[in-house]
Amino acid sequence: MSTTGTATLTIAELREFASFTSCEQRYIKRSLDIGLGRQDARKLWARDAQEVASIRSQYVVYQELKTLRGAMPEETGFESTESFIGKLVRVAAFDLAQERINSFSAFRFLYERLLGPEVRPWLPSAFCAAAALPQIRPDRRKGLLQSISEAAATAPGWSTRAPSFYPEWVEKEAA
Repeated sequence: MSTTGTATLTIAELREFASFTSCEQRYIKRSLDIGLGRQDARKLWARDAQEVASIRSQYVVYQELKTLRGAMPEETGFESTESFIGKLVRVAAFDLAQERINSFSAFRFLYERLLGPEVRPWLPSAFCAAAALPQIRPDRRKGLLQSISEAAATAPGWSTRAPSFYPEWVEKEAA
């Protein structure tokens, strides 16, 4: 791909990230730090004891990411679908239950970076399954499920291009 094409796609990713709420942006950056092992999320992101507990739980749940990265099933077969989608839905349900991801697009943005572009065909079903679980409050369930477009839910194919923009913590400058 040309440098211009790559730059255009990176700018599109930046714009998409900028369209998310500040809460979604913060959670995505925190989740990438945990899921990709970039930094100690407790030191960087925890503002109170509740967030420390949430981050600790997220570290435990995100241990499944290692298994998921190596267990991506073939799109055409059903042999390993059950174990893969079950684990993916469990991790997705944890993230949605935190009530910081409010849309399919923010969910997709995060999971493409956590698991790679190969996960794209599995994301609509994992998102819908996780959002429909009884652990998600009914009013929240409705909003989440309404956030997935028909085009995303019925896409005939998915890009295999890896994401290029991985948002990170930015230290605020003292005035």
